[in-house]
Amino acid sequence: MSLNNNGGDNMSAPPAKRIRIPTQNYAPDPETAEEQRMLEQALANSRKDTVRDVEILSNIPFGPTFYPTKEEFSGDPLIYLEKIRSVAEKYGICKIVPPEGWNPPFAVDIDCPKKFQTKDQSIHRLQEGISFGDGTEYTVREYQKMATAWSKKWKRRYSASDTPSAATEDNNVEKKETDAGAIGEDGVPSTTVSSSAVTSTEPSIASSSSVLNNEPPITSSSAVQSSELPKTDSATSNYEMKSGGGIQQETIIMSPENLERDYWDIVETQSHEVDVDYGNDIDTSEVGSGFPISQRGRSVNSPNFQKSDQDDLPEPEFGTEEYYRETFWNLNNIPNSKNSVLRHLKVGINGINVPWLYFGCLFSTFCWHNEDNYMYSINYHHRGAPKQWYGVPGTKQDADGVERVFKNYLSMKMRDVPDLLHHITTSFSPRILNQEGVRVCKLLQHSGEFIVTFPRAFHGGFSLGPNCGEAVNFALHDWIPHAVDANERYRTFARPSVFSHDRLVYTMAHWAKELRTKEICSALAQELRRLKNEELLLRAKLIKAGVRDVSNDVTLPPNRLDRLDEESADYDDKRLCHSCKHICFFSAVCCECSESKVSCLRHSHYMCRCSIKRKYLLIWTKEKEMNDTIAKVERRGEELANSNVVSLDNDELLEKYATEDKYHHKTYDVSVDPICALEKEVPQLVSSATSSIASARSSSASPELKQHPVQATSLGNDTVTSQQSTSAEPLVENVVKVDESV
Repeated sequence: MSLNNNGGDNMSAPPAKRIRIPTQNYAPDPETAEEQRMLEQALANSRKDTVRDVEILSNIPFGPTFYPTKEEFSGDPLIYLEKIRSVAEKYGICKIVPPEGWNPPFAVDIDCPKKFQTKDQSIHRLQEGISFGDGTEYTVREYQKMATAWSKKWKRRYSASDTPSAATEDNNVEKKETDAGAIGEDGVPSTTVSSSAVTSTEPSIASSSSVLNNEPPITSSSAVQSSELPKTDSATSNYEMKSGGGIQQETIIMSPENLERDYWDIVETQSHEVDVDYGNDIDTSEVGSGFPISQRGRSVNSPNFQKSDQDDLPEPEFGTEEYYRETFWNLNNIPNSKNSVLRHLKVGINGINVPWLYFGCLFSTFCWHNEDNYMYSINYHHRGAPKQWYGVPGTKQDADGVERVFKNYLSMKMRDVPDLLHHITTSFSPRILNQEGVRVCKLLQHSGEFIVTFPRAFHGGFSLGPNCGEAVNFALHDWIPHAVDANERYRTFARPSVFSHDRLVYTMAHWAKELRTKEICSALAQELRRLKNEELLLRAKLIKAGVRDVSNDVTLPPNRLDRLDEESADYDDKRLCHSCKHICFFSAVCCECSESKVSCLRHSHYMCRCSIKRKYLLIWTKEKEMNDTIAKVERRGEELANSNVVSLDNDELLEKYATEDKYHHKTYDVSVDPICALEKEVPQLVSSATSSIASARSSSASPELKQHPVQATSLGNDTVTSQQSTSAEPLVENVVKVDESV
């Protein structure tokens, strides 16, 4: 054995040890975690929604449609709405078709060089509750160019399914991808419509060519057999009788029913990836309202708003130029009707008492929502392709049902975003709502028609092509109980209200002489008593706990009760509860530690950690003033002991109109034309400024659908021709009656 130099054994060195890598806590990538949550939610939803019965869509009942006379349309629309309210509010929404002769000018400045911002909506992801990003900015004409090109591309799919050879001519109808924010050569924005290989479980009558080219599935039930149609001599009939060996061939049109199926296929099955730009909530001060501005000071945008001495003049004659400026059916004017609660607002609030304008394209969506403060809303369709509406009654049971569906199908999302419903970014099929026990109805709104939504009623829908609409809020006096519910909900989510509920209620009481029925006085007095009782109870508790009452030592400016103007709104903004964002109208708790922070009487213990001895109470409204206000409203109620509101209740008439709507839902050929000429020197066909279906029929006419003639329509500086594409023969006897029991 040899020895090493130091005398030890000559042994080999031990093998090197592997270094053990210490474990680390798992930190998921935020995007990966979000995708994982979405996957888990999708799996959970798939277990709930196991059967997709698309026939439910076609069986959803149509909401009520009303046809006021010229005499009714010459008066206050809120009086008419009080008349139909008992019937219409059962559905949540209703449609109002103006009488023959209604043809207001289209006042939007279509040549305005200003661009408006759009929202980029991913239609195939509407069930996920994701926020909308910013879309492309457009002028009015640019948006029409884009929307028309997009509708034409989708319509070619229908041609392809009817004529196999046509499908090969347009194998790729996807929107071309261009640089972000740019507009493609064909006028389509830089979003994409890509087809995914999702297999439909529905029977399809599309040709094999269209299936191979990923064309949208069109089911046999949505195609109308020519043998089922009324006879017509019109050369523009939407249906053809093609004879070949004695066999009739069906023709497929881009009808509202077909588009409705396409839309919900995209939303529910992601059969296509569709992104569209929606021009919503556009400030009418930028491009102008679609209606002319009042010269009698009836609009917030009028230079002489509620200062004109002409308001006592007789109402203008129906159909005259002055009538369209001054009628309260003009959406600029309706919030300020003598019978509207919002007339007390002397400050303009966009979307509330100042209308918003909407430019829509095929599948652009207004997601499920109810109005701010649960108010009424009225939407007018100025021009273009129809809109598909859905409505849910505003009862607590039905409204809670919609929220339950959101919580069930988006439970994970709503943990992070509890007020997701207020974001107006989510749509669920009425099929799902129906399966969950929520009552749903639908309406098809053509140009020249109004849609009215009732307090707390959830509503939503989508456009069937290029169009332009306008909407605004209003409130009848019966809205008071709904306003209470909205106010409590906002306090739960710490969401600021657009105006002080307490101030508006007291302003209504200040103008008690304007209250029209005993029922309204009773509801108002009940709310005033509730506010007083809560206020006095909490004041006593806080003072007993040690909060100082300094109301006798500090002089506060009195609450102004005759109006809610800019000065009042600014003052209210300074007394928002730090916790629930409620406007402290009657009193507020403050602390010596802050010169700006205030609290409502409910949440003073969340205000700060200071001793109760440092907190003090500011009181604007004394108990005596509260009692006097209640007594004033009660006296008015006694004066109106014998008053009542005349109601319309004609179920037979409503069923007839619903049957007509269902017929048009199957047979109306949706236009792809823009609302204005794309180039000033090149006239284009556009939709009529009057109702596409029924406004040419007087209220006393028989229930027949009349052919609309070609007519000239003024579009700002453009004059173009317009023609309705719907045949208008009487209804066939075998049309299925619509179930009105919503």
